[in-house]
Amino acid sequence: MRAFRVLAALTATCIAGVPLLVRADIRDKIHEQQYHLRETQAALDTRRTDLRSAQQREQYLREQLDETARSISATHGRINDLGSQIQSQQRRIDWNRVQLAQAKATVQRHTDALRHRLVDVYENGDLGYLQVLFSAHSFSEFAERWDQIKFLIAANEQTIRERRAAEQRVAQVEATLEAEAAALSEEQEKAQRQQEVLQSLAQQRRNLLAVADQVRRTRVVAVLDLEESSQAQEAQLQALIVEKQREDEAALEAQREAARRAAALSGGSTANTGAPGDFSWPVSGPITSPFGMRLDPVSGEFTRMHTGIDIGAPFGATIGAAAPGRVILAGWTDGGYGNMIVVDHGGGISSLYAHCSQVFVVVGQDVQRGQALGAVGSTGHSTGPHLHFEIRVGGQPVDPTSRLR
Repeated sequence: MRAFRVLAALTATCIAGVPLLVRADIRDKIHEQQYHLRETQAALDTRRTDLRSAQQREQYLREQLDETARSISATHGRINDLGSQIQSQQRRIDWNRVQLAQAKATVQRHTDALRHRLVDVYENGDLGYLQVLFSAHSFSEFAERWDQIKFLIAANEQTIRERRAAEQRVAQVEATLEAEAAALSEEQEKAQRQQEVLQSLAQQRRNLLAVADQVRRTRVVAVLDLEESSQAQEAQLQALIVEKQREDEAALEAQREAARRAAALSGGSTANTGAPGDFSWPVSGPITSPFGMRLDPVSGEFTRMHTGIDIGAPFGATIGAAAPGRVILAGWTDGGYGNMIVVDHGGGISSLYAHCSQVFVVVGQDVQRGQALGAVGSTGHSTGPHLHFEIRVGGQPVDPTSRLR
């Protein structure tokens, strides 16, 4: 609809070289309505920018919250893993303590026995060993018993030394295990503190996300309100354009009647220059978005009327006139159409070609069916190269597919 807001600026254009006479009050009303519509469109563009910013902010906070949730989950898993390691380490410590206690008890028994033996030797003399020695019947037996007694004493002393060494090893292992257990406990406490911090951060981000969601909803309402206001203003502008077109058509018909009379007096003939009954495809390609209500492709947030069809075509493809007529608009517009061309076909029927990368025609130029008007592009509110094509009857959009041949 926005493209036709500028049609009123052409109320003084010429048809066949004869200026059309349009009431000045209609031109003034159209200009005034165009001014209000431009203001509304500017405010709408600002609100849409604010909305996109709010959407990006909300999306960023959602991503941050998801990242925090993943960190909390990973930290929780780490805490559980450390707890399992601590339990396993504690079991090893308990087992080593049992071994240490047994080693200490064995060493203590050997020590007590040796101490008791030494005391007995000191108080009574080592009669047991002497009786064994002196009960030998020969020198060789005496020597053999002496070697055995020395071996027994040495074996007792070696056993004590080995037990003490084992006690020291067990004590060292126990100290190492306890140090590792202490380190694991410290790491677990550190992970728990980290989890608490992450949970606090997650709550903060949930609060920020709630605020961001409310801001986005508020801005959506503001955009929808402006959309409705814009649509109402466009409808008013359309009514004024329709009234202007009726006066243009009446003036044009008067000129045609005068031309027919002049031709009849001179014996010539005139061609029928009325509105076309059908239209040719302006560019080859599939329909990528049909006529009717659709989700806005740029914002992805609003459902609105698509007043034409989008035809998929490569960048720079030539756009041909769908029917013969006169160019009444060619160039850049303030709305979302970017570079666009409007051709008047008479009878209140016009066609529009939007998002052009180039414009090959000028206002007031007569064109024939298939004549090059411009090139496919992606100017204005567009997500990629294509041709937005409209047909309007009395200023109101109709489905172009019903008239394309």
